Amino acid sequence: MPPFESTLNICDALALQFSERADQHDRDGSFPFENVSDLRDGRLPALTVPREYEGGGGTVLEMARVLQHLARGDASTALGLAMHLHVMGQQSECRTWAQEAYEVLCREIVLRGLLVNSAASEPDMGSPSRGGVPATTATPVEGGYRINGRKSWVTFAPALDYIFTSATISGDFSRAVVGVFGVAGNATGVKILNNWSTALSVRASGSCEIEYRDVFVPSRWLVETRAIGDPPRTPALPPAWSACAFAAVYLGVGEAALASFASYARKRIPSALGKPIAELPTVQRVIGQMDVTLRAARAALYDAARCWSEKPEQRSRMASDFAAVKYLCTNAAVTVTELAVRAAGANGLDRRLPLERYFRDARAGLMHPPQDDLALELMGRQVLNPL
Repeated sequence: MPPFESTLNICDALALQFSERADQHDRDGSFPFENVSDLRDGRLPALTVPREYEGGGGTVLEMARVLQHLARGDASTALGLAMHLHVMGQQSECRTWAQEAYEVLCREIVLRGLLVNSAASEPDMGSPSRGGVPATTATPVEGGYRINGRKSWVTFAPALDYIFTSATISGDFSRAVVGVFGVAGNATGVKILNNWSTALSVRASGSCEIEYRDVFVPSRWLVETRAIGDPPRTPALPPAWSACAFAAVYLGVGEAALASFASYARKRIPSALGKPIAELPTVQRVIGQMDVTLRAARAALYDAARCWSEKPEQRSRMASDFAAVKYLCTNAAVTVTELAVRAAGANGLDRRLPLERYFRDARAGLMHPPQDDLALELMGRQVLNPL
């Protein structure tokens, strides 16, 4: 992997290319396969693969900065990479997957730029963060398992090489046993349902449903199992990687909205005014409000991410920190994009400006875990019951 600053330069160049394609993909609801190729060419999928497998060994903060920069160009593409990077980043630390499969996966990501994501949510179950047992089933057969079921919101589905799918393993167990299976994206019986392209937000993210019909998975790709009700095998830690990944993507959306509106304000010269609206104190105040909102969210994200890497002894006590980071960054994006659309007036609703797309994309951040209600409850409990 190149030095990290070089990686950020690659991300900035890619963000510019992505921004030039984003509007058309948003209008069409089409999947940005060319962006995926660019991510692979830039070796970005290897960022959070451990150095022992010749990956980037990226930290939580490095991951966040990469996603933040990419999201300034296209939230959909950044979100797809975010899913991959946080899954691999978390595994780089906790190593809960079967070692053989994990090693193969890491080496293939480095060599070929493979992309992965988890598939846990289901149409009837909703978000797995709220609890529930998968209706998707895995039936033992000779040499492996047959997977049947359906998963929801599998971001970047058209580009995924492996889909780490949770399924209830059928058999004679005293309690339900859930396994995580590495399902090849091109396996026979895997069907991507193109039901996301008209969504309100991140239309080009390919966050489709996936249907499994008798999909065979070799035994070696059963990477993890747990019995419902059993305590975790390793100490439960806050979801730092996912929280920072989501936070960074939507922080980048907010930053793009600020830059876009500032550019518009410098160029917009109403005939009745005779000068750019950027010279109006009212507009300057709005831009200042947007800027300070993003500054606060960015500082919280960077601070928590640094602490996670530099002070590992504090990790078990950081749950409220990452709930706050995700809450602050996603809500900052919502606030800033609304301010931008309001300040631009009717032009803010016109698709000739990207502001309305930023406005819509920012709303997707509210749906990622932890959602606002759970994040606030967690933070409230921490205040009431400090460790």
